[in-house]
Amino acid sequence: MPHTQKGMLLVVSGPSGAGKGTLCTRLLQEDPRFEFSVSATTRRRREGEEHGKHYYFLSDGEFQRHVDAGDFLECALVHGHRYGTLREEVRRSLEAGRDVLLDIDSQGGRHVAAAMPDCVTVFILPPSYAVLRHRLRTRNTDQESEIVRRLGNAKGEIDQLDKYQYAIINGTVELAMDQLRSIVAAERLRTTRFLPEIPEEE
Repeated sequence: MPHTQKGMLLVVSGPSGAGKGTLCTRLLQEDPRFEFSVSATTRRRREGEEHGKHYYFLSDGEFQRHVDAGDFLECALVHGHRYGTLREEVRRSLEAGRDVLLDIDSQGGRHVAAAMPDCVTVFILPPSYAVLRHRLRTRNTDQESEIVRRLGNAKGEIDQLDKYQYAIINGTVELAMDQLRSIVAAERLRTTRFLPEIPEEE
């Protein structure tokens, strides 16, 4: 059946250690209709991360030049570092009918939702703060001072839950993925994105 399918902007947020990165990676691996919007950041590159693939790693001066030019759909200071979503990359993909995935903090998520009300927003929660602490300490990517900072920010981020359309408690990755797939499937069938043309005859 002929139809028009518009691109969907999926915004996924949650505190550090909630597992949103794992869920986003899985979704990108199994769903070829999605592409990842690469954010810009001023934080240091972690081992295994690539410029242009995981983030655009910028100096403070480079980041500020993009701010001054109005290049960001949203930008924010998170855990002492600046992050931003490049407006043109998102626009180009959506206009081509592709789905775009944004893995961003709750502050950025609110800004994107205000700028693009048609986006789909999902908040990823840990099953408990104890689990969150354990995950942050066992992933071995941050120094203890950074872990303490992220734990301190987690409650404020979780308090933003009611600003999101959907919530997923990430106790097990498989269950959380099933729920994320269900959200995506339902949102792709919204008549704002899916416009079937019914023929007169079979």
